[in-house]
Amino acid sequence: MPHQSEKLAILFADISGSTRLYEALGNSRARQLVVRCLALMTDRLAPHRGTLIKTIGDEIMCTFSSAEAAMGAACDMQEAVEDGRPGGETPMYIRVGFNYGEVLREDNDVHGDVVNVAARITEVARARQILATQAAVDALPPELRLRARHIRRASLKGRQGQLDLFQIGWRAESDEQVRIGNPADRKPEGLEQQLVLRHGEQRFTVSERNSSATLGRGERCSIVVRSEAASELHATVDYQLGKFYLSDRSAHGTYVQFSGGDAVRIAGGDTLLRGSGTILLGRPFSGDPAESIAFSLRLAPAST
Repeated sequence: MPHQSEKLAILFADISGSTRLYEALGNSRARQLVVRCLALMTDRLAPHRGTLIKTIGDEIMCTFSSAEAAMGAACDMQEAVEDGRPGGETPMYIRVGFNYGEVLREDNDVHGDVVNVAARITEVARARQILATQAAVDALPPELRLRARHIRRASLKGRQGQLDLFQIGWRAESDEQVRIGNPADRKPEGLEQQLVLRHGEQRFTVSERNSSATLGRGERCSIVVRSEAASELHATVDYQLGKFYLSDRSAHGTYVQFSGGDAVRIAGGDTLLRGSGTILLGRPFSGDPAESIAFSLRLAPAST
């Protein structure tokens, strides 16, 4: 059958941290949860007239006639997994990426650079995140573009140059703040929300202009922790729509102790950082306190 060219939105949705899920729960139980999560995701295609092209392990690839439909499905998928809790007591999260443009259709598959880019941006997305390209955002109706926030330019594996990446707000409260702002959370003029990370003599500030920090044993990390429990790139801290999220990217998990007393362990997912507290990479808090990273939120003069 000859190739047929057409404009489509290509969306990939991937279960974040599924490898660690198999390690923690075993093949049978983990596969059961993965299948349940995939079903929640694919159930959201029909309302947006999406087509499932294929399932690749713990990831789905699908097409839509418009970027608007792809965005609607992406948001619905995130909400379905968040509300449906397919893992029960085991947290499960997904990451989604979509692109829009000219593709080649052959039988029941699609090919081309637009497809490759959609796959690549999904790989760099975080748990609970939706990423879109400039082409996809440009194809959205004006009112939906307000929910797209430029977060960075990124180099993608196998491609020269960098691409502009946009985050799509899908949480109801984030969407509201993007459109009109939340008066209760509105900052005084000239000030911005910052998260300060400290470890020994090291200090790094995450803000809207400096929106990401890396934590780990690797020398190129923003905060370097010389601990056998820490991975080379163990975790990231990202600014998103006025909030700061800690994401675990390790094999052993990341521990957070909030000043209010709450403690959480993250394994392959993320958590919202609030107030102040400490972070430990790969060890619970019975470990060496000298390995901890202190964090604190503050309002400070906006960077220029």
